[in-house]
Amino acid sequence: MGRNDEMKLGLFLVQAGFHEGAWRDSSVPANGGVDIEHYAHLAAHAEDAAFHFVFLADSPSVLERDHEHIARVSRNDGFEPITVLSALSSRTRDIGLVGTATTTYNQPYHLARMFASLDHLSRGRAAWNIVTSGLKFEASNFGDNELPDHDTRYDRAREFVEVVKGLWDSWEDDAFIREKQSGIFVDTTKLHFLNHRGDYFSVRGPLNIARPPQGYPVLVQAGASDAGIRFAAEVGEVVFTAAPSLESGKRYYATLKAKARALGRKEDQLLVMPGIIPIVGRTRQEACEKLRKLRSYMHTDVQIGLAERMLGFVTDLRSTNLDSLVPEALPRTNATQSSQTLLLDLAARQKFTWRQLIRLISDSKGQLMVVGTPDEIANTMVDTFDQRAADGFNVLPAIVPSGLKDFIDLVVPELRRRGKFRSRYSGKTLRENLGLNRPLSRFRRQA
Repeated sequence: MGRNDEMKLGLFLVQAGFHEGAWRDSSVPANGGVDIEHYAHLAAHAEDAAFHFVFLADSPSVLERDHEHIARVSRNDGFEPITVLSALSSRTRDIGLVGTATTTYNQPYHLARMFASLDHLSRGRAAWNIVTSGLKFEASNFGDNELPDHDTRYDRAREFVEVVKGLWDSWEDDAFIREKQSGIFVDTTKLHFLNHRGDYFSVRGPLNIARPPQGYPVLVQAGASDAGIRFAAEVGEVVFTAAPSLESGKRYYATLKAKARALGRKEDQLLVMPGIIPIVGRTRQEACEKLRKLRSYMHTDVQIGLAERMLGFVTDLRSTNLDSLVPEALPRTNATQSSQTLLLDLAARQKFTWRQLIRLISDSKGQLMVVGTPDEIANTMVDTFDQRAADGFNVLPAIVPSGLKDFIDLVVPELRRRGKFRSRYSGKTLRENLGLNRPLSRFRRQA
């Protein structure tokens, strides 16, 4: 299946919005992170607009380093993704459900079983956003003092995913015959033991649930470091990325697709979906005022703490002259290296001072932010899509529900008018809606 003229759209489902100050706005539910009705309301809006999926990020730890930062952010009071997506599976009909889970501090059998369950609950709408842990605070929640080395985390992730896929293949698609008259529930000639022995895992199998409706839930990745791009090219079917400029987006898109082709993969079976933060106004002035208001909610402690985290906790900005230029290099982090590289490259190209870089991180965290009218935002999205810097977008509303409503009411109709976004679902499963093939069982392939 070739690339068609319609972009894919996902919704980054977050309790207050992508902007760290959004929770302070009077329109945002203060307890949204633990209110299933709030999530269901957002998911329903996205589904009514024919979005391909909703996406939940996650980290099994508090993200912030000090109490001053922790005190002023809303993200440490939220649901675990698979739990809330399971609840949403019964409140939605068509939209995909993408949940994040780390390969660093989980076991393959657990995640294989949970995502298979979610795929059955949702009748084929589940997806796993595969991440490696990127914060040292996660390590200390699981008995480690420090994270494993960056490349070691990816080596473990590679084996982890292969084990999970093998477990999803434990039973052939038609193994469970459930014949009451004969008393035979399952045809055991269609049962396969994995018997995996590797560098990181020893897993016998089989999984104690039928093969997922999609064969495998859709595999999502976000690798942008050298090791991450290799991993995304190997296993990713949807790839999230931060592409703050058209040129950076085109470079990433071309690099990733070329690596996938070199591995024998079909280009249309790997979808690149950069993040976009649309701040929409009926006039440009109105859009700018919305951003100004969000900025007013950001305390200095949050701005400084967020910048230190995004740069990998390798610098102390409280003791730095914020009007000095950002250096071209900082000590290499063992945390999320792609964020550090992206932000330092941006600062070098723009000759930013620390104060300017901190403002950019506060606004967008290095993602593409477009502040303007529906026509201006649609222009950016269509241009990015047409110039092959994206196959679609992961939409990151700065504030919800108002930012999502603005995008759906004002931008989506403009995309449809240009023939760039659909008006209804085209398939029953997430794979069908994304144009991704259903994988055959490895045991069927071997046969």
